[in-house]
Amino acid sequence: MELAHSLLLNEEAYNQLGEVQKAEFIFEWLRYLEKLLLATSRNDVKEKQKTLVEQLLSLLNNSPGPPTRKLLAKNLAILYSIGDTFSVYEAIDKCNDLIRSKDDSPSYLPTKLAAVVCLGSLYKKLGRILGNTFTDTVGNILKAVKSAESQGRYEIMLSLQNILNGLGAAAAPCHRDVYKAARSCLTDRSMAVRCAAAKCLLELQNEAIFMWSTDVDSVAALCFKSFEGSNYDVRISVSKLLGTILAKAVTSKHPGTAASRQSIRRVSLEEVLELLGTGFLRGSSGFLRASGDMLKGTSSVSRDVRVGVTQAYVVFVSTLGGAWLEKNFAAFLSHILSLVSQSHPKATQTQIDAVCCRRCVSFILRTTIGGLLGEKAQLAVVKDICQAIWKLKKVMDAVMSDGNLETRVGSTDVAASQHMLVCALQELGNLIHNLGTTAAPLLQDSSTGLLDSILSVTLHPSISVRLAAAWCLHCIAVALPSYLTPLLDRCLERLTGHKSSPEAVTGFSFAVAALLGAVKHCPLGIPHGKGKIIMTLAEDLLCSAAQNSRLSAQRTQAGWLLIAALMTLGPAVVSHHLARVLLLWKCVFPASPKDLETEKSRGDSFTWQVTLEGRAGALCAIKSFVSHCGDLLTEEVIQRLLPPLPCAVDLLTQLSSILKMYGSPLKTPSVVYRQRLYELLILLPPETYEGNLCAILKELAADLTAPDIQVSASTFLLPPLCHQDDLLILSPLLQENDHRFIEEQLLLGNGVACGSLEYDPYLIYEKDVEGDSVPKPLPPALSVISSAAKLFGVVCAHVGETQRLPILEQLLDSIKHTKGARQQVVQLHVVSSVSSFLKYVALSKGCLGPEEMKRFALTLVTGALESTNPLLRCAAAEAWARLAQVLDDGAFTAGLAQVSFDKLKSARDVVTRTGHSLALGSLHRYLGGISSSQHLNSCIGILYTLAQDSTSPDVQTWALHSLSLIIDSAGPLYYVHVEPTLSLIIMLLLNVPPTHAEVHQSLGRCLNALITTLGPELQGNSTSISTLRASCLLGCAVMQDNPDCLVQAQAISCLQQLHMFAPRHVNLSSLVSCLCVNLYSPYLLLRRAVLACLRQLVQREAAEVSEHAVMLAKDSREELTPDANIREVGLEGALLILLDKETDERLCHDIKETLNYMLTSMAVEKLSLWLKLCKDVLAASADDFLVLHLADLIRMAFMAATDHSDQLRLSGLEMLLVVIRRFATVPEPEFPGHVILEQYQANVGAALRPAFTSETPPDVTAKACQVCSAWIASGVVSDLNDLRRVHQLLVSSLTKIQAGKEALSHLYNESASTMEILAVLKAWAEVYIIAVQRHKNHRQPLKTTSCLEDSIRNGSCSSDGLLDLVYADLGTLSRLWLAALQDFALLTLPSEFASQLPAEGGAFYTAETSENAKLQYYNSWALILHATALWLTSTGFVVADPDEGASDLSRPVTPTSMCQGSSSGATIKSPEDVYTDRFHLILGISVEFLCSLRSDATMESITACLYALQALLDVPWPRSKIGSDQDLGIELLNVLHRVILTRESPSIQLASLEVVRQIICAAQEHVKEKRRSAEVDDGAAEKETLPEFGEGKDTGGLVPGKSLVFATLELCVCILVRQLPELNPKLTGSPGVKARKPQMLSEDGSRLVSAALVILSELPAVCSPEGSISILPTILYLTIGVLRETAVKLPGGQLSSTVAASLQALKGILSSPMARAEKSHTAWTDLLRSALTTVLDCWDPVDETHQELDEVSLLTAITVFILSTSPEVTTIPCLQKRCIDKFKATLEIKDPMVQIKTYQLLHSIFQYPNPAVSYPYIYSLASCIMEKLQEIDKRKPENTAELQIFQEGIKVLETLVTVAEEHHRSQLVACLLPILISFLLDENALGSATSIMRNLHDFALQNLMQIGPQYSSVFKSLVTSSPALKARLEAAIKGNQESVKVKIPTSKYTKSPGKNSSIQLKTSFL
Repeated sequence: MELAHSLLLNEEAYNQLGEVQKAEFIFEWLRYLEKLLLATSRNDVKEKQKTLVEQLLSLLNNSPGPPTRKLLAKNLAILYSIGDTFSVYEAIDKCNDLIRSKDDSPSYLPTKLAAVVCLGSLYKKLGRILGNTFTDTVGNILKAVKSAESQGRYEIMLSLQNILNGLGAAAAPCHRDVYKAARSCLTDRSMAVRCAAAKCLLELQNEAIFMWSTDVDSVAALCFKSFEGSNYDVRISVSKLLGTILAKAVTSKHPGTAASRQSIRRVSLEEVLELLGTGFLRGSSGFLRASGDMLKGTSSVSRDVRVGVTQAYVVFVSTLGGAWLEKNFAAFLSHILSLVSQSHPKATQTQIDAVCCRRCVSFILRTTIGGLLGEKAQLAVVKDICQAIWKLKKVMDAVMSDGNLETRVGSTDVAASQHMLVCALQELGNLIHNLGTTAAPLLQDSSTGLLDSILSVTLHPSISVRLAAAWCLHCIAVALPSYLTPLLDRCLERLTGHKSSPEAVTGFSFAVAALLGAVKHCPLGIPHGKGKIIMTLAEDLLCSAAQNSRLSAQRTQAGWLLIAALMTLGPAVVSHHLARVLLLWKCVFPASPKDLETEKSRGDSFTWQVTLEGRAGALCAIKSFVSHCGDLLTEEVIQRLLPPLPCAVDLLTQLSSILKMYGSPLKTPSVVYRQRLYELLILLPPETYEGNLCAILKELAADLTAPDIQVSASTFLLPPLCHQDDLLILSPLLQENDHRFIEEQLLLGNGVACGSLEYDPYLIYEKDVEGDSVPKPLPPALSVISSAAKLFGVVCAHVGETQRLPILEQLLDSIKHTKGARQQVVQLHVVSSVSSFLKYVALSKGCLGPEEMKRFALTLVTGALESTNPLLRCAAAEAWARLAQVLDDGAFTAGLAQVSFDKLKSARDVVTRTGHSLALGSLHRYLGGISSSQHLNSCIGILYTLAQDSTSPDVQTWALHSLSLIIDSAGPLYYVHVEPTLSLIIMLLLNVPPTHAEVHQSLGRCLNALITTLGPELQGNSTSISTLRASCLLGCAVMQDNPDCLVQAQAISCLQQLHMFAPRHVNLSSLVSCLCVNLYSPYLLLRRAVLACLRQLVQREAAEVSEHAVMLAKDSREELTPDANIREVGLEGALLILLDKETDERLCHDIKETLNYMLTSMAVEKLSLWLKLCKDVLAASADDFLVLHLADLIRMAFMAATDHSDQLRLSGLEMLLVVIRRFATVPEPEFPGHVILEQYQANVGAALRPAFTSETPPDVTAKACQVCSAWIASGVVSDLNDLRRVHQLLVSSLTKIQAGKEALSHLYNESASTMEILAVLKAWAEVYIIAVQRHKNHRQPLKTTSCLEDSIRNGSCSSDGLLDLVYADLGTLSRLWLAALQDFALLTLPSEFASQLPAEGGAFYTAETSENAKLQYYNSWALILHATALWLTSTGFVVADPDEGASDLSRPVTPTSMCQGSSSGATIKSPEDVYTDRFHLILGISVEFLCSLRSDATMESITACLYALQALLDVPWPRSKIGSDQDLGIELLNVLHRVILTRESPSIQLASLEVVRQIICAAQEHVKEKRRSAEVDDGAAEKETLPEFGEGKDTGGLVPGKSLVFATLELCVCILVRQLPELNPKLTGSPGVKARKPQMLSEDGSRLVSAALVILSELPAVCSPEGSISILPTILYLTIGVLRETAVKLPGGQLSSTVAASLQALKGILSSPMARAEKSHTAWTDLLRSALTTVLDCWDPVDETHQELDEVSLLTAITVFILSTSPEVTTIPCLQKRCIDKFKATLEIKDPMVQIKTYQLLHSIFQYPNPAVSYPYIYSLASCIMEKLQEIDKRKPENTAELQIFQEGIKVLETLVTVAEEHHRSQLVACLLPILISFLLDENALGSATSIMRNLHDFALQNLMQIGPQYSSVFKSLVTSSPALKARLEAAIKGNQESVKVKIPTSKYTKSPGKNSSIQLKTSFL
């Protein structure tokens, strides 16, 4: 392929190739040439032009295929537009000559077509340059049309379109001729030619004025005729043509000359609408002959014409635009509704016609209003529609009240106005549904009277109108949930009040059912009590049905409809009414077969009608119960459901005889009864009716083969039984598209109506399967067949195998014994049922039964495989494969395949070949590669042959589709076939005519499957892979150029696959270009493919995709599509615009995902653009950091939060919450000390205020509370007066909720009130927690009440100003919090305690809504718990509330059974009991939550719970409770241990450890208290006999599970080993594990280890002396272990935080009283000696490990031992010697910091008061220190560290002097003084000395001044005996005085370095 990449065709390479490769080579060269020509300089092109033209023209004779000729023509045109144009006339002449040629052979056809395409392309590109040659060319082409076949006509029309496009107005002389030719082509038998003609005429009307003036009528008539027998593509193209021309006719500005004015006809809007209306109502027979057939009433408009005209209406309005529609809406609405009015009875003469016409009218209204108008205009439209409804209502009222003879005529008016009302009501519902809460003002506007208008037509005589009104109310309730309850109340009230009116009973029962169906769409629900009212009313209607025969049927239907709708409210509501429903269900059927016989003999036609209605209703109610309340289907309930079922089946078997007795009035009720029973049985497990299986099966067989079924319902029966992928090869109507709503009527065929709600009113409460539009059930006669076929599959699979056979035999016979159309219908039903059976058996892994069954099934399916109905063939192919799957027998499967092989080889008819080729594909799909490569080869061989059968596009399509299935299922087995298959695909893509789009679609599927098979291998660089990849890309290029949108969608899908597997080889720029062009395509599947691909691309390369899109928009000369203004708003903006218009759910999801990916990867770079887009979407206004756009963010949040739409309000508040949390701490750069959000206080307040009004829904208020608390807690606002504004909102909400569950809104479900109350309490809890934290941080004592009042009055904000604000409401809050916590505790009880729950519910929830309420409590309890614990802590558990327990009725909430008894005056509890209850409530909730943490438990809940426990244990009273109850403490420790094990978060683990520490402290306090009280009680004298307190008692044993200490040790070990695995003795003791260097832990790790060590050091105090002996080894091991593992050398001699913690712990342990207690002293001494030995061993270990340990850490540990233990531990000679040696060794270390620390430690040892400890160290080390200090005289200190060493050494010597005995002191002073004097400098030396030496001098002089007076005698004798010393001292003093005079600050200066450079330990360990 690389050889094709040159300017001139490489003929040498070309000639060496085979035929297929030549075509590929040429196409690749032309592709490359197109890009190259645009990039090559004009001169280079001119140089090669002659050769290039010759080469291109010579290709014309090479029979180029369709894609090649298109590309050839394009290149020729580009070549002439760049190079010279002189030879272009020769090229045109050559093309004309080729067209004129008389050669009509098929082989010459491609040449002629290529010439036609070339002419079109040349004229399009060069236009008027070609002068007058066009008249000849056009004449020649038009002449050719007459004799051309369909391909020729197709290409000629497209070529003429291009010629007209290029020439513009210059082509005027030919306009009429072209028009004539195109007219005839517009009604061509080939659909592709019709589409091409429509495109040609669309181009022509740009310049041919006559088309939209004088000839507008005939153009319209022509289009109507073109719609007849059209397909989807034709309807799209022709409706575009018709709509555009009519729009032009209305808007055109005609030229002003008198002459032209006469010849041009002006067309008014009325005329245009009348024209379209005529087409809609009379079709192509039209207005030209309105008499005749029309008057006789024999003609009917074909549905395809009506659908085409409907689309034309939409194009017409869309072309004129939204502004035009807004202006002319009243006229437009009036006209559209008139299409189904009484003035045109023809359109609605039958039910079927009426339903179809209503669909069309609804579609026009929905597409234009929904797609073109903005929110404001839509609100105006609602008013217009309301007026229309009022007008129609008045007409109806006049007729109904008119009692004269004309009433008979009037009733037809009522019947005809019904359809207008249905359309108006449905559109009104859709509009309000889409507007959401934005429509609220309209409903409040009394002048519109919207609700009244809808409720008034609920009484309309027509059932269709009543249903439409009910559905409209449903839409209003979904859009505005606050109206749901009031509407329900109004409808229930009217239903109760108008029980005697049949219209009212049905109308308002429909309305109530529709409103109940809306509840599942409204998260806030309805009050629980409504269920009871509805149930009672339904019972009343059913019981009173028999009282009045005029109302029997209506009341029966209404009663069961209400019960069925009630079931949709779910188990929580239904459980309360289930017993009554089951009783009604039981009573509706006779108790025994005998009773049924009695009924049969007694009834009449009317009684049976009512009876069947009632029983069908009951079945429907139970079906609704089973599908909506699955949780209630317990074994017991199923047993109560079953008894009436056998009787229901009995009645089913009797229906035919009843029908014979009472005739046709019972026909519909009996069909409905059958359908309801079948639907219920499908839902129930087959075991529940196994006694009736045979009876049911017989009835099903009779239904499926009934003699009176005439309608073929294949299009709704079979698609569910076919594989979704196979439907693609059938009618395009089966594929999803934007016009599905109206196109569906064509799919179902003329004998079948579209679905409509009046066919099954019970569906009014169900959600529509296709989104939010009105449910569209099919007529019962069709639905029953669908249900019967489905149920047949289930029942047949469950009857005995012997019973299956006769039924199957019977079904086969019924096919044989019928003929013609009826035979097809029966065959269709039987195949559907058997397919359903096979599918069920295959999926349930069942078995088929006896051998005969196989034969029967095979005969049946084979017959269907050769049916003329393609859908039936498709279903049969699926059943064929399922049969093989069920039997799972290799030989049988091979036999099946062989049958198909034989048929395909011998048959020549299309039907057999298509059916069996698909059968092969299906076999492979379900059975893999049929486990034999031989079969695979045979299959592929046959399908290759069929795929090349150009005489039948259908055969090609099915064969290629089957091949794609085989490629998919064969996987790696297919590798060997990839190359030939790819060659075949490319060959066909290059040769199959574009008119056979379905073949190209199948080719696309094959290519996609091949790319998937190759997968990541496509990245390879080998020659073979490169060739395959090039072919794949070439195939994609061919498909991208195909005119069919679905083929283009396939191309995009293939490129998406290629981009996934080999991204480097896909040209992203051209792919993005293709995607942008099709972003707004009118074809849904193409838009879906575009978005799916975009979504994938932006995940990897969002920025590149965005750039390519903008570049493309800037480069292209004309805009890509009218809507996508990518140039201005970028791809992101175009996607947002699309999101606004798009209705398809899948597409919208993809758009959102794409936008999200783009936002996450490009938000920072393109922030301004994103913000602008969001602002534009919300309303109406360059550094890219978010904080710089804060004003925009706040403004957008404000706009959203104050909008009419509740969803937008929630989003706005959520955004405000995020902004507050993110920016709360960002400082204001211009005003230091302030934060940036301060300036937006007013905005935040204003955004929140509307959410606290009384009419705001609870979910919005709840979210606003969250924002309030976040704002207050953020600390942004410091001024109390400013804070009070937002605080006041919370106060108002607190006032609102104080009345508890009783006083809140009755619009929503009680759980919504619970949500609001808890949101308010949670918000207050958060504020209180923050207030307490701030107060703690400032450590100010709580103020007195008077002081509080002062500060609040002054508005000053002290640190606890916030606390002051909360304080005022704290009494109320605390009660509410406690009540909420008790509710939560009750709700979280296990189900077995359900009987103990209060019958009326809790403080804030009702018993009925407890399930819904649980979720609300789960979201709020944790912060409320924390706040309550803090409040209890602040009271100290000492003083009870002033009114606690008193009968104070004025207080806001009496928490149910909380602290007081019920209101019946039970005993008042003591404060102690009250506090005990509260303590256990908080502890219980915490433990219950922490011990079984759910996976969805939030960090916030866990930490809040732990903080609550901390707060609780901060005060003595709860600590005493925990301390005195050891089991409770152990339980709590075990729970905390589990939290630590299951949650990795350091903050959670630290909080848990803090609680552990508090528990240990509580235990310590308890032990101390017991010891103290025992000593006091027994007197000091008897101390010896005192019992031992503390764990371990006398024995020292700790029992796991019973010991608090043991549980604590477990937990601490867990923490320590997790951070330092080396502490695990199992690990360190095992061979081969080497000790590691000490390590530095992370900050979190260090904090955890330190916290654990603190706890360990506290443990001995909880034990008895014996117990302390048991735990001491462990504690010492762990503490020293941490020291050893983390003793890292740090700069400056610092200690790591873990070492500091372990030393602190060590000190605590060593100084424990237990070390000195009599009973434990000896053991402790031994253990402590061992511990000291361990520390010493760390220093010089046996195995040379731990070389890196920090000497200072270890030395400090030794010092802690020396100073903190009793002398006998460290004074034994062997240990003492080792310790002294360590000090000696350390003094020799050169590191100055080590020396300094050593001196400091020795300083403390020398000062130790016990000489037995300190003297050995003094004796051993004093002389050594003295020598070191004397050395300094010789080696002067050079830096601060060395200076500090000297200073510390002197301090040590001074200490020696102090501690020495009197008689030794003078000797020591005599040694010290010469050293000090040696550092003095004289006057001269002082001036030139370094700062170090000067500091040394000052330090020595200062010390001499202190020592001299103290030991004056020694001083004097020394000075007198040594004149040199004396002289030096005097010189120094003198010099110093001089220095002081000159520089007073010197002394200051000299002190400071010493001060700064001394490094002090943060904690004193000594």
